[in-house]
Amino acid sequence: MPKQPSPVHVIGVGMTKFLKPRGKVDYTEVGFEAGIKALLDAHITYDDVDQGIGCYVYGDSTCAQRVFYQFGMTQIPIYNVNSNCSTGSSGLNLGRQAIAYGAADCILVVGFEKMFPGSLKGFWEDRESPMGTTGTMLQETYGFTNSPMAAQLFGNAAREQIEKYGSHPNDYAEIARVNHEHSKRNPYAQFQQEYTLEEILNAPMIHEPLTKLQCCPTSDGGAAVVLCSQGFLDKRPHLKSQAIQIAGQQLGTDSPELFSKSAVDLCGYHMTEFAAREAFKQAGITPDDISLVELHDCFSANEMILINSLGLAPVGKAHELVRAGGITYGGKYVINPSGGLISKGHPLGATGLAQCAELVWHLRGWANNRLIKDREVKYALQQNLGLGGASIVTIYKRADGKVVKPVADTEIAAQTGLGYNPATQAKGFTKAQAQSVVSQKQFSEYALAGIGDKVQARF
Repeated sequence: MPKQPSPVHVIGVGMTKFLKPRGKVDYTEVGFEAGIKALLDAHITYDDVDQGIGCYVYGDSTCAQRVFYQFGMTQIPIYNVNSNCSTGSSGLNLGRQAIAYGAADCILVVGFEKMFPGSLKGFWEDRESPMGTTGTMLQETYGFTNSPMAAQLFGNAAREQIEKYGSHPNDYAEIARVNHEHSKRNPYAQFQQEYTLEEILNAPMIHEPLTKLQCCPTSDGGAAVVLCSQGFLDKRPHLKSQAIQIAGQQLGTDSPELFSKSAVDLCGYHMTEFAAREAFKQAGITPDDISLVELHDCFSANEMILINSLGLAPVGKAHELVRAGGITYGGKYVINPSGGLISKGHPLGATGLAQCAELVWHLRGWANNRLIKDREVKYALQQNLGLGGASIVTIYKRADGKVVKPVADTEIAAQTGLGYNPATQAKGFTKAQAQSVVSQKQFSEYALAGIGDKVQARF
């Protein structure tokens, strides 16, 4: 029998605003800002951290060390994680496992990305692409167009669902409309503009039926999470009201069904289905116990796929849930209250950790401008996908077992010591606050290299 894991809690989260990639910020800056915010939120110093995990896709080897050395040079293990769009949650999963099985008591996970404008591109042309077999299957089934490869994959999946289940292009546009509307209340979102269904349908076509407003943008940004053991939390009872427990989590990879010649299967349907089944089993709940969801809507078509593969609707009925208003406030679920990748942005290494931050703020009652108010919220579900591939499903609950209630901004401002509510205001921190959470024992100004001042200047 496998060893039973011990409880793991999220006690700190932090993130930067997600920005259009214009070369104005470096990965060192967004990594530093997110990490300091998470440490401040957790009310610990870097000296309390046993391991560091850095998550990024576009960067040289050991970028994690470069970012973490800004917090201190305490000689702890620091790991670099790269798993396409699922990078942040892959790092979260690694950290949870290390704590759950006794290898650490406190882990800081930081995701950061500095991206190029435009669609994603590969860098290595002298070797086989890890997505090569997926590309071959795409060529054999639908053929290549001039559209970005990811848009082709998910656009073809939408076409297949339209033909097989009776969904309509308007259903996919409605998913994007909801996400854009949600983003108005998220101060960290790259885009905070609401669009009508007609505006989304009439936007430039990227790969039918997906228009530009149904596709996530590239982004610069960072997010960070502090994980801890039950023992670590027990020694800090003042943190128990803000601690959020990981009730279930599974990282799944592809099965042979990836190459079934189905466009939906080629988008990783079955690895999400597997990960969701295992995560629900660990948490001891069903999809009916969930009301709050952050999922990987890199394209509106993927949200439609994931509603099915996560079990949020019967297979083939996802579009009916969308039409019934079941993915927004007043419906069965609120999916992507942050605005999702489509509107919040998608800095690859940070995305999974930003999803975690959003759900943690909701379960604490801090996201008081976008909480679900018409029912009791006890659990939240996160799903983060990377083609190539990995899909991580995480289920969260409050560590104190209480039902979510809104907390006033003034109370949060006092509790955090920041003077504001970080869930509803994307502000910064003072130089003194940053100095209070970096290592007090082994810190190097040389390693920080003036990055702290650059970050301060942006505030």
